[in-house]
Amino acid sequence: MKIGIIGAGNIGATVAKLFAKAGHEVAISNSRGPESLRDVVAELGERAQASTVEDAVKFGDVVLVSIPLGKYKSLPPAPFNGKIVIDSNNYYPERDGHFAALDRGETTSSELLAEHLSGARIVKGFNTIWSEHLKEQGDTRLPLEDRRAIFIAGDDSEAKEIVAKLIEEIGFAAVDMGSLREGGVRQQPGTAVYNRNVTAREAKALL
Repeated sequence: MKIGIIGAGNIGATVAKLFAKAGHEVAISNSRGPESLRDVVAELGERAQASTVEDAVKFGDVVLVSIPLGKYKSLPPAPFNGKIVIDSNNYYPERDGHFAALDRGETTSSELLAEHLSGARIVKGFNTIWSEHLKEQGDTRLPLEDRRAIFIAGDDSEAKEIVAKLIEEIGFAAVDMGSLREGGVRQQPGTAVYNRNVTAREAKALL
């Protein structure tokens, strides 16, 4: 599968490396342009390439968005039409600035992204796991129920199934938290699952 990565920080670069290792083609991008990613791509290997944001979106069958929430409106909506988009963002007011609708609990960060990228199929995921655990804890040798849980949410069941399969291919287990609204509330910082190191079996018991 072809996967576009928007954002080359701790989560974006780590996910890119894991997907490339699992045999997928990866195009990684950031706000500074492809030249700034030369060292990152060299480390990722022959299945990876540096790209502009727009070209990474066009490239990917699936696109991971891992940029600060406060910059989500910088994403060009048109290329995302029809794409499965994994939203790994969290709302941190001290970093992102205050969003009144989020502060009042009227919506969630993933719903904001879905509204902006109205033609995309948004799946929330990779937002509740520390990047170091993401690097170290995947193990494809384990049964799914014994693997570290990665929580997902979304309104498109087929998109969630595809994202869950990708998560399994890198050695984790996807645990479905429901709709974008439900997952947005239940997966945000400070909740019971945020940065919680649990297996899929433990996660289901926890929930």
